[in-house]
Amino acid sequence: MINQVDNFHNKKTRLYLVSKRITDIVLAMMGLIILSPVLLIVAIAIKIDSKGPIIFRQNRIGKNEKKFGMYKFRSMITNAEELKSELENKNEMAGPMFKMKDDPRITRVGKFIRKTSIDELPQLVNVIKGEMSLVGPRPSLPKEVEQFEPWMKERLLVQPGMTCFWQVLGRNNIPFEEWMKLDIKYVKEMNYWLDIKLIFKTFFVLFGDDNAS
Repeated sequence: MINQVDNFHNKKTRLYLVSKRITDIVLAMMGLIILSPVLLIVAIAIKIDSKGPIIFRQNRIGKNEKKFGMYKFRSMITNAEELKSELENKNEMAGPMFKMKDDPRITRVGKFIRKTSIDELPQLVNVIKGEMSLVGPRPSLPKEVEQFEPWMKERLLVQPGMTCFWQVLGRNNIPFEEWMKLDIKYVKEMNYWLDIKLIFKTFFVLFGDDNAS
């Protein structure tokens, strides 16, 4: 992994990495300020709708396999993790990822904020902290990374992101292995204008342009 990291940094210019970090900080801070009314309304709705914390913090694997706590608005009941084992046989996603269309653990408010990806907005804090980027492979759970094939770990050479190719090309409709290939594609092709393009495409996908690609 060390040689891979060295090779990766040799290929990417310092200017791009610095520009990417500055853009992350500026846009993430702007997002938190502009969206603060939405964040407040969602926080109140979650508190009224079900018992439990407003923010859900979950361990994820970041750049160079470093573990960090990823923030999300809580969209499930408080004992969701304990109930997961009972639903494993209903997993609709191939590979180590767990996805279930009508997951009974999701709250009423949770269904809406997950459908609109509003539940992901607290990750803007992770971006400001430098644990994530606006654009990059979605951060995986430790248990998922343990099941990765060696070639899949190349996606861990970069900062995980809030959006990526997977996010704009179909999300749960994309098979797991194809998802991993898209992440590797990003790692190999990443540049400033690709990041900007994916940010804009994510915006259009979230607000109804299902044909964005």
